[in-house]
This record gives sequence, C-alpha cells and structure tokens, in this order.
Amino acid sequence: MDQTRTINIQGIGPVLLQRSQRARRIIITVRPFSGVKVAVPLQSTFQKAEEFALSKQGWIIRHLAKSKAFENSSRETGKIDRNEAVRILSARLEYLAGKHGFLYRRVIFRNQKTRWGSCSAKNVISLNIQLMKLSAELADYVILHELLHTKIKNHSRTFWAQLDNLTGNARQARARLRGYGLETQ
Repeated sequence: MDQTRTINIQGIGPVLLQRSQRARRIIITVRPFSGVKVAVPLQSTFQKAEEFALSKQGWIIRHLAKSKAFENSSRETGKIDRNEAVRILSARLEYLAGKHGFLYRRVIFRNQKTRWGSCSAKNVISLNIQLMKLSAELADYVILHELLHTKIKNHSRTFWAQLDNLTGNARQARARLRGYGLETQ
C-alpha cells in the first residue's frame, strides 16, 4: 500500500497526501516552508482525502496566504542573532516563571519551522528563537503556555481556563498566533 501521494490542485499547487497510523480522520495542515499536507487515516482512501482537500480549497488558500506571509517576513527580517534571542527569551522566561510561581527544569532554544515551543514530561521547556519576530504579548503567551504545561500536562478545559487567567485572553492570542502558522505544544 502506498504511504504517500502528491496531487496538484489548481490555485494551490502540490498537496502531499500521507498515510497516518495516528490520524482518526482526514486532517489538512498548512505549514510555513512545508506547504500543504493531508493526513490520511489507514481506514480511508487517497481518493476520499483528495475530495476532502478539494472541498476545503478556500480554507487552504487562506491559510497558505498566511503561511507565505510568514515565510516572506522571515526572509525579509533576516537572521535572528541567536545569542541575543537566548539572552532576551531566557530573561523573559525567568521573569514570568517567578512572577507566576512556575518551576521548570531547564530551557532549550531551537530554530524550528513547525513549533513555537514545547514542554516535556520532565519540565524541560523548548522555545523557538523565532519568538523574537513576534510582539512581546504573543511571545509571552507562548512562554506562559509552556510554563503552564509544567503543572498541567494536557490541553484540558482547566488548562485553557488557567491560561486565560494568566494572559487575559488566551483564545484571542491563540488565534493571532495561528496566523503565523506554527504551533505550541
């Protein structure tokens, strides 16, 4: 059985259809520098995935535009000074952790294309140096999101309610952040 197939959709370009053992339904993702990918569950067909992608053409085009804007802004602003990013983001992480009573094991800085940040089961926080391109408000949202994962290891209603208390309006910040095409975990 084929694991991948690439189709070309007019107005969008190449779309990768990829079998997924984890997917329970057909899922479309649009990521900067990666393009459009469709996760196809084992019980579904590539034909159904293609039909689904065609039915979501408007959604894909809107998200591709946001993704391309992020790619262009990344190229225009040039390289981020890694040392400066580490210094500034470390200081902000320490400040927010102290202010809100969070403890984390350590922090790792990466230059990632798919995630703003993550928190491991052992409370190791990973932050993307691309956070330097965001407003201070959105960067703080990502940092607080990951710090909260040191206490709540899931995305339950309790997690989102707590994050809302910390940030003022987590839903709005999350929506604005989605415009840049990366994720928090």
